[in-house]
Amino acid sequence: MNFIKTEIDGVIVVEPKTFSDSRGLFYENYRKELFAANGIPGDFVQDNISSSAKGALRGLHYQIAPKAQAKLLHVLHGSVFDVGVDLRPGSRTYGKYFSVILSAQNRKMLYLPKGFAHGFCVLEDGTEFLYKVSDYYSPEHERGVLWSDPALAIPWPKFDREFILSEKDKKYPGLRDLRP
Repeated sequence: MNFIKTEIDGVIVVEPKTFSDSRGLFYENYRKELFAANGIPGDFVQDNISSSAKGALRGLHYQIAPKAQAKLLHVLHGSVFDVGVDLRPGSRTYGKYFSVILSAQNRKMLYLPKGFAHGFCVLEDGTEFLYKVSDYYSPEHERGVLWSDPALAIPWPKFDREFILSEKDKKYPGLRDLRP
């Protein structure tokens, strides 16, 4: 596997090695000791899978302490424009985002440490998205940042129609209105 450190400390893109033959392909999606040796602790406790239509936008979501979550993100079918926003107090990259296309074709994964808001825009119908998290879902610790906040200036993909959003995702505060 190739572990690529990004310009935002702690955010890592993982490119698995694939092996193909006439039967199809094989690759390791997760190997605890290899991930740990490359800066990704192996303390995942829950796997989540979402299936979404093209144009669905989910996020930007995070959980606050003591239930903050690190995430390992991977697309099983289809593709997404994936985004992590640094919300770590005191971070030199606070309020900055990292984005990458994750797809079943490129098999890339994205690791976001605790303290990041996460969101994604679905680029193909029937996209299935898998993410491992380091703590259990806790509704009382769930928070969000408005996906369209001009202060973030995220270059979301353009479609010939409006994004498909949950009511909750439409109402999150902007970055400047977050409470520490």
